[in-house]
Amino acid sequence: MSREKVFRNVVVGKAGGRNLEADLYIPQKKAQQRPALVIIHGGGWRKGSSNGVKGFGILLSRSGFICLCPSYRLSPEAPWPAQIEDVKCSIRYLKTHCKELGVDPLRIGAVGDSAGGHLALMTAVKTNFEGQGGHAQSSSTVKAVASLYGPTTIHNKLESNNLLMGTKATKQDYADASPLSYCLEKFPPCLLIHGAKDNAVPLSNTMDFYKKLESHHRKVELHVFADESHAFDRRSWSEQKMVDIGDPSSIYGRTVIDLLDLFFTKHL
Repeated sequence: MSREKVFRNVVVGKAGGRNLEADLYIPQKKAQQRPALVIIHGGGWRKGSSNGVKGFGILLSRSGFICLCPSYRLSPEAPWPAQIEDVKCSIRYLKTHCKELGVDPLRIGAVGDSAGGHLALMTAVKTNFEGQGGHAQSSSTVKAVASLYGPTTIHNKLESNNLLMGTKATKQDYADASPLSYCLEKFPPCLLIHGAKDNAVPLSNTMDFYKKLESHHRKVELHVFADESHAFDRRSWSEQKMVDIGDPSSIYGRTVIDLLDLFFTKHL
């Protein structure tokens, strides 16, 4: 029996002349003033969908979090900062509809994997990337954030980064898209998870961000998984391909979910 209510393709805003949609996971047991999580999918900013993080939504909603898994404009459709604008719109949606959803607007966190981790970190830096998606009456600030092997520096040496930024991006635009480039003196509580042998997003991305947060005496928790590569949480005991984090065969899926659960329970 399902322990959560799932609402697919909820319209949370409008951008690029079309609707922005998200999947909403609500705990089965009714309650008011629940904490909420915006869960952001990866895919190098150029592919992927909210379906890629459904395991996060299902399992974390069973822990009592209202989970919103948004889709956002991918880089082939629109260059940066469309992606962060759309994610911030989804945060504002939760706050605007907090009463009907049972969300505590002061207890909203963001989490993502890979490119989604980068976007999660970007929700917590002080930027003006709000966009025109809707719900302007609400703030897009988050109380805590978690990144699973997300890039913290965007540079022009990778094709995926260049596709994200577009042909007109300046050196300053690349810096403005890099969480590490910002002042982190007021950064909220942060959880960082990474595989030690990640060749897609080197561990140094997370370590540099961790050290900068530490230098400002921010609350930051770091978990490095020895010998593991990119998207290690989706590696399966029995399948050759990657599986959903909620799949029973996922080697580290339950461990990563437990880390997220503990972190957000503490800080939201």
